[in-house]
Amino acid sequence: MTLLSHQALAGSLVELEERYAAPIFDPLGVVVASASGAWLTDIDGRRYLDCLSAYSAVNQGHRHPRIIAALLEQAERVTITARALRNTALPRFLERLCTFAEQEMAIPMNTGAEAVETAIKLARRWGYRRKRIPADQAEIIVCDGNFHGRTTTIIGFSPVERYRSDFGPFAPGFRIVPYGDPAALEKAITPNTCAFLVEPIQGEGGIIVPPDGYLTTARTLCRERNVLFIADEIQTGLGRTGMRFAYQYEDAKPDVLILGKALGGGVYPISAVLSSRDVMSTLEPGDHGSTFGGNPLAAAIGIAALDVIEDEHLSERARVAGAHLLERLRAIESPLIGDVRGRGLLLGIELTIPARVLVDALLRRGVAAKDTHGTVIRITPPLIITEEEIEFLVDALEGALADCSEDCTHDPKA
Repeated sequence: MTLLSHQALAGSLVELEERYAAPIFDPLGVVVASASGAWLTDIDGRRYLDCLSAYSAVNQGHRHPRIIAALLEQAERVTITARALRNTALPRFLERLCTFAEQEMAIPMNTGAEAVETAIKLARRWGYRRKRIPADQAEIIVCDGNFHGRTTTIIGFSPVERYRSDFGPFAPGFRIVPYGDPAALEKAITPNTCAFLVEPIQGEGGIIVPPDGYLTTARTLCRERNVLFIADEIQTGLGRTGMRFAYQYEDAKPDVLILGKALGGGVYPISAVLSSRDVMSTLEPGDHGSTFGGNPLAAAIGIAALDVIEDEHLSERARVAGAHLLERLRAIESPLIGDVRGRGLLLGIELTIPARVLVDALLRRGVAAKDTHGTVIRITPPLIITEEEIEFLVDALEGALADCSEDCTHDPKA
């Protein structure tokens, strides 16, 4: 196929998608045809270093051989039974997951938003059954700048007006406090507070790292006031920040842990809520469920995904590679960079220009990244990224920044 025919096909695919897909996304101008490791290949055969990792769903790299093998092996046996029946894969997955996360019990679900909704239900049930909060009076404290998903309940306590606009009315029972402010958290806790829901590092909020000691203090406050401490590690967990879980940078083990994204190894949607037996035992058969949650295919993939993270030391690799990349990024001299922050391979670059401008410039240089919060570009490559690939990224970033600086110089509106 010639270059022109490739371009025509790409154009027709884009046109087809825009004709039939509801306009809720504004994707980058790349039609991905294949992927492997840390790289994407478009329909024209051009390769891009993946610095988005499907929002951290591809920590293990694209199409990891062990994960694909587990998928194929299980698919040849049975893919779904629903929880109305037992299967051979789920018990092994639950044991592997709970051992990996140092929790006692788990509820397997599919997407991150489903897991957050599950955690909300669990926290409220615990509040009524254990803390004896009066009926329908339970409150959950959340943080300004949060992002926990897109369901109507979750966007109801989002601080982003665009996420909320014309989607109400919203469920009551949530209080918003400033992120990283333990004094505000302490003041917000009442006898009706059942939980504090927090991201150890805010991802969609702009890669915001809280002050040292914040999570430990919050965890202590929750323990003292009989409040569940819930950590949303859907994006930060499973090695992304240089630890298995971001809360491990402090003494802040949660009462309830929410996981997703990389739990599916980059090939299948898997999420989970984990907690103690005491908290989980507030639920009874029929109180919660999911058609696909805990299906045999997901369970087999989840086991392989966790095995790869542990066996290939991806947390340590993210910690070492992330420290090196952070150092290299902070050494870049550009008037367009306001700040560089993050932990492990969850990094954000605060810009003095709209981040989408730099995203487009990076794409032209073979790097696929994504903007968030207007002026922040996130750098979240697969945890298997090599030193050579890091240097490619840094070189591309320096070139893209130079391109943007030149464009700003020649554009009187910039």
